[in-house]
Amino acid sequence: MDIITEVRALCESAKAASRSIALASEEKKNALLAKIAEKLIENETTIIEANDVDLAAAEENGVAKAMLDRLMINSDRIKGIADSLYNVISLEDPIGKGEEWSRPSGITLRRIRVPLGVVGIIYEARPNVTVDSAALCLKTGNAVVLRGGKEAINTNKEFVRVIKSALEECGFERGAVELITSTSRESANALMSMRGLVDVLIPRGGKGLIRACVENSKVPVIETGAGNCHLYVDRAADMTKAINIAVNAKCSRPSVCNAIETLLVHTDVAAEFLPMLQVALAPYKVDLRGCERSRAIIGGISAATDEDYATEYDDYILALKVVDTLDEAIEHINKYSTGHSEAIVTEDKEAADRFQREIDSVALYVNASTRFTDGGEFGFGAEIGISTQKLHVRGPMGLFALTTEKYLISGSGEKGTVRG
Repeated sequence: MDIITEVRALCESAKAASRSIALASEEKKNALLAKIAEKLIENETTIIEANDVDLAAAEENGVAKAMLDRLMINSDRIKGIADSLYNVISLEDPIGKGEEWSRPSGITLRRIRVPLGVVGIIYEARPNVTVDSAALCLKTGNAVVLRGGKEAINTNKEFVRVIKSALEECGFERGAVELITSTSRESANALMSMRGLVDVLIPRGGKGLIRACVENSKVPVIETGAGNCHLYVDRAADMTKAINIAVNAKCSRPSVCNAIETLLVHTDVAAEFLPMLQVALAPYKVDLRGCERSRAIIGGISAATDEDYATEYDDYILALKVVDTLDEAIEHINKYSTGHSEAIVTEDKEAADRFQREIDSVALYVNASTRFTDGGEFGFGAEIGISTQKLHVRGPMGLFALTTEKYLISGSGEKGTVRG
């Protein structure tokens, strides 16, 4: 069977299953998610064994340490994934909710939330995305077709096996969650071509993956993820807050899209702040790359280039730049940002207000880490991605983002008078 035929068959299976999942009650969908959580814990050993195979192959292929962290599944992470399912269960199902109003013509209208249908997701070496995505799609009555990266293929297969067994036990069609097991470029291209079977495509990964989907997909795409995030330490910053936020935003998990990649510091506090920062980051062995002025303040760091300022490292690398004004910081961020998350540390309310008003990114923080840009932290439960575009949805994509709307109109024999 050629890859297009194989992918089409999976999408047709999901399309058929989407009709029944769309009609399921909230209670039945919640019972399904609870069953998935239960079976994840029951199957912990086989999931970790599959993940060990993926980790060994990734290490052999020279995958970076930060990416290995993304890939790893252990007991604590399985429990965390299961807990995230219970969080989704606790959230109100948006399906069928809406508003009603009447018109002078006599008709009554209801606008309600409905599923998107079949959601396609192309993602890289983060196997937790398999379960998070399936959970959010199922809760909102959507079927999902998953195409993960080669680094996590064995883990993804095991996760989907567990999910399918839960679907079957709860009386749902197994096709509601499908996994494309080929990790070739051709399989991704095939999924992008399934317009009419797949209603929306969500890429989760680096800039290259997202660009490939946006430029080549025949299926409508929600652009997500690329995170060249910034932290600006203002002249009116509290130094203790700034250090704590910088360490958290860079080092708590550098492989994720809400970690900072560039730190800007006002010239008035640079001489005090940068040596403190270098000491605070030393235990993490962060590779600092700085502008000429920052290198004059702290020694032993390499020169930062335009490419450094434009790069999402996903690693223990941080670019530094000393700026003379808030305007310069804002200009730099608007030039290099991918529109994800930016933060300012300052006790100056006017500077904070300007920062949030004049930068066009999804999430803008004052005296807090960019690591908060997350569906769970925002109260949305697990997220299916962080949209950096402006149509349909923007920011962490929870349940509401996986729905659309339709209108239900009733009358008593009224005749339409609209010209058109």
